[in-house]
Amino acid sequence: MSTPAYIALEGLEGCGKSTHTKRLGEHLNAVLTREPGGTRIGALLRAILADPENTDLAPRTEALLMAADRAQHMSEIVQPALDRGQHVVSDRSIYSTLAYQGYGRRLGTPDLLNISTWALNGRLPDMVVFISVPTDILNERLAKRDLDRFEREGADFFARINDGFTELREADPDRWIVIDGTVPKDDVEAAIRVAVLDRLN
Repeated sequence: MSTPAYIALEGLEGCGKSTHTKRLGEHLNAVLTREPGGTRIGALLRAILADPENTDLAPRTEALLMAADRAQHMSEIVQPALDRGQHVVSDRSIYSTLAYQGYGRRLGTPDLLNISTWALNGRLPDMVVFISVPTDILNERLAKRDLDRFEREGADFFARINDGFTELREADPDRWIVIDGTVPKDDVEAAIRVAVLDRLN
């Protein structure tokens, strides 16, 4: 068996992360989880973060709640699984905070990187699978479902996030895998599987 890996799936709202986190995790017999909300404490934090009624949630508060979720997630789910020799596949990770709060909320990335790295006890994802879908297609997908607090943000917010993800990938290309999310789901799944298994081997 290969060394256990911490794998995160990232992308904008509606790109298919949840579907492909599940499919990849099942293929690898990995521990499946998500941020925020992969633990009991995390689920409580997620409810606050996603609630559309919480329009008064300050950007720094939002970022700190994300970091709190991440600390619990690493302590309760991620590190124990890796210690048991299991892969971990997570729907979102530290890079969502850097993109959403750092770029989207314009908080910048240095402080967020320090806080989140501390929350993770220094254990960043080994690889990040970014599912790339143009924003116009994502907007069509989101129009078909009830939206949470993040999904209700405007186009400018998501444009900044998209730029943020691009810069994060360019700064650390060896950690990232970019997958075309516009093709049929089974083709996306196959592309992710091939790329991840290549890295693991």
